[in-house]
Amino acid sequence: MAKTKRARTLEALLDEAEETSQPKLKVSPMELYLNYVNIERGLSQNSIEAYRRDLEKLQTYLEPKNVTLLRVQPTHLYAFLRELGEIGLERTSITRIISAIRGFYRFLLTERMLTVDPTEHLEVKAVKRKLPDVLTIEEVDSILAQPDTSTNKGVRDKAVLEFLYASGARVSEVTQLTLAQLWLNDGLVKLFGKGKKERVVPVGKPAKDAVAKYLDHVRPLLIRSGKQTDAVFLNQERGSAISRMTVWNIIQEYTKAARVEKQISPHTFRHSFATHLLEGGADLRIVQEMLGHADISTTEIYTHVDRSYLQEVHRTFHPRG
Repeated sequence: MAKTKRARTLEALLDEAEETSQPKLKVSPMELYLNYVNIERGLSQNSIEAYRRDLEKLQTYLEPKNVTLLRVQPTHLYAFLRELGEIGLERTSITRIISAIRGFYRFLLTERMLTVDPTEHLEVKAVKRKLPDVLTIEEVDSILAQPDTSTNKGVRDKAVLEFLYASGARVSEVTQLTLAQLWLNDGLVKLFGKGKKERVVPVGKPAKDAVAKYLDHVRPLLIRSGKQTDAVFLNQERGSAISRMTVWNIIQEYTKAARVEKQISPHTFRHSFATHLLEGGADLRIVQEMLGHADISTTEIYTHVDRSYLQEVHRTFHPRG
């Protein structure tokens, strides 16, 4: 009886998802799959949430490329895996993400929502842990100088950029930042990372001043009448918390204005934050704490970046470099 009830529930969800001619699906492919693993496979809520987070990572990666989960190609998936390796994600975590993605697309094949499996040849050994791209201090300064702070948008964008570089925050930590997490008088911010793990990070005077100016003069103007929100950084049109896409667009706009030719993402500011701390002599354990890494081996990738910097200095200044 229970199995029949489950089958009928899933059938109803499938019928709903097949309305592909409508502008918006009532049930997204991701939600359909998560309902499947819940109803048919009876997975725990923790497992379902882990599947959701892994698939949302892929979805977030695809958004700036205007590619949906149903239109993904193997090249997108390989590029996604390479990025996971570049940001220092552990091999075990990448393996788990591949498993979630593979299960998702096999489900879509089974339900005839796709005709080709883009994960057919996807393997974790294709992931190489590369050194992350970082900005020089001069490039950071140039990008941070671009927003026009005589405009409301410029004040907000300047605050976002300064905060990213000053705190080393992940983009999700920026978009989900609330007023209660800011302790500007003390020059501190409380961030909640993966698994809601809490850490407190200092922010320097430039970021503190930029955020304070935004909070005092611009944020009140962005709040829509009748809407209450405790999000720090708000969308100009809707008055709600800014999205990852908005942060990505902010970075692209001012990177282009600064004529920095590197491929820059929000995570590049996090890489640069860590690298510049180590170049300045910061202890690796302190950098680990500020980044919110559970395992110091993840932070150690920045020591390799630091060694590259040392080699460059040696070549430039040593008589026999």
